[in-house]
Amino acid sequence: MAKHESYEQKAESMIAPILEENALSLVDVEYVKEAGQWYLRFYIDKEGGVNINDCETVSRAMSALLDQDDFIEDAYILEVSSPGLGRPLKKDKDFVRNTGREIEFKLFKAEDGAKEFVGVLKAFDKETVTVLFEEEEKVFERKNIALIREYVDWDA
Repeated sequence: MAKHESYEQKAESMIAPILEENALSLVDVEYVKEAGQWYLRFYIDKEGGVNINDCETVSRAMSALLDQDDFIEDAYILEVSSPGLGRPLKKDKDFVRNTGREIEFKLFKAEDGAKEFVGVLKAFDKETVTVLFEEEEKVFERKNIALIREYVDWDA
């Protein structure tokens, strides 16, 4: 297991009680290096969406735990935020959370004359994503999908 993966797993187990106590859920955790700086990022959510106070509460509690345990060797910046609109679905739990919802996705190369689609996520597995378009279900190979995310209707 890579260093960043072990850090993410440990951080995820540490944050779980904080989130449960505050009726929040973890969307994702990532430990990444950007522009020479390491970041430990938590994306949190709750029914109706998170606000700045939720992020601050989690950040303060998690910061205290991280200071106590101090298991990350590198200097890093702690960030806690909402997943935001338009965040790509990456992990299985993202797909689970969005099953039955409208999604939009883009393919690397066109199928049936199109590269961009909107439909309802019906099912997924390691290899495929099944989408319902009005009355027809279609299966797409995950390796052919460039981007997939929850659909946001900006005109509604």
